[in-house]
Amino acid sequence: MLGVSVDSSPANRAFAQQYGFTFPLLSDFQRTVSKTYGVLNERYGFANRTTFVIDKDGIIRHIDRDQEALDPSGARQACSLLEHRKP
Repeated sequence: MLGVSVDSSPANRAFAQQYGFTFPLLSDFQRTVSKTYGVLNERYGFANRTTFVIDKDGIIRHIDRDQEALDPSGARQACSLLEHRKP
């Protein structure tokens, strides 16, 4: 698991420490990843809150957007299903 934010690395570090995150929080300060994944609000320069579950082959298997992305249960369930899939 990792997080991606358009904020700077120092801001992400402080945010992660404040909330006790134990996973990497990467900076997309140039907005490249956000634009590629179609979640960048170009007018205002921020990324819309979105959760992607991506399998080991790089295929997006689940997406939660906006308010839905605030609740991790959908992503957690998608991860669980992927974990128990037969190879």
